[in-house]
Amino acid sequence: MAFEDLNTEKGVKKLNSFLEDKSYISGYTLSQADLDTYSQLPKPPAANFPHALRWYNHIKSFSSDELKQSGFTAASPLQTGTTTTSPQSSKPAAADDDDDVDLFASDEEEDAEAARVREERLKAYAEKKSKKPELIAKSSIVLDVKPWDDETDMKELEKATRSIEMDGLIWGASKLVPVGYGINKLQIMSVVEDAKVSVDELVEKIQEFEDYVQSVDIAAFNKI
Repeated sequence: MAFEDLNTEKGVKKLNSFLEDKSYISGYTLSQADLDTYSQLPKPPAANFPHALRWYNHIKSFSSDELKQSGFTAASPLQTGTTTTSPQSSKPAAADDDDDVDLFASDEEEDAEAARVREERLKAYAEKKSKKPELIAKSSIVLDVKPWDDETDMKELEKATRSIEMDGLIWGASKLVPVGYGINKLQIMSVVEDAKVSVDELVEKIQEFEDYVQSVDIAAFNKI
């Protein structure tokens, strides 16, 4: 879905309404549509647009390296930032330009100080090449939280579920889905860092709210 005029309050309001029951612009995982929409925002959504702001902060959490390794075309301008430079300052600094490191300086012309500087540059160059970005593995999970009966207070059930806080856990959109006989189940989205959050532990924590929760099922599980 394309959004227009995201530099206006009207456009951000439309985005906020769209994300009221969704974690992503398209589907249950990050897509190019999220990055394209994110890149159109001139600034973070205001606090009175909580759904758009929640989505914005989640998309912002992905690093450029994660996006490239996942096959996306580019990070958004909001994440990378833009800088205006003068003609004199547009040339990269010598320390960051591999072409400016003279790897074949004449031994006859370099003195002890020049040799030391050259060795330091070679060492810094090698360290920069050896560093590899660490990919943070994440998963998008949709949980079905089932109540005991049609008299269960579903608002309190959702409140109890969202009260669970774990390092690496982000709650997303939710909705009530009819299952029959006047009973609704809570379907809620979440994004977890695989190294920090155990899905089994998360399910157990939800099931501890025995006054409201009868059982918890995993409706969808996708690696990001």
